[in-house]
Amino acid sequence: MANIKSAKKRILVTATRTARNKSIRSAVKTSIKKVEAAAAANNKEEAKTALTSAISTISKAAQKGVYHKNNAARKVSRLTKLVNDIA
Repeated sequence: MANIKSAKKRILVTATRTARNKSIRSAVKTSIKKVEAAAAANNKEEAKTALTSAISTISKAAQKGVYHKNNAARKVSRLTKLVNDIA
């Protein structure tokens, strides 16, 4: 365990950031699953609304630095392609 005051603070800050990042990642994964579920059910309208929500969530995560911008762009691209390919 840390004895120095600054090290103790770093431990607290790291724990806070980790919890925040985990929450954001979880929200992104949930939004992706909603799009994939709607696509699997061939429900294009529901998939489109879920896609809009997912893109927003992913973009916010990228802005906050939880995901790299290219990683976020890749996720958005894959989901968009999935929705566009629904018959």
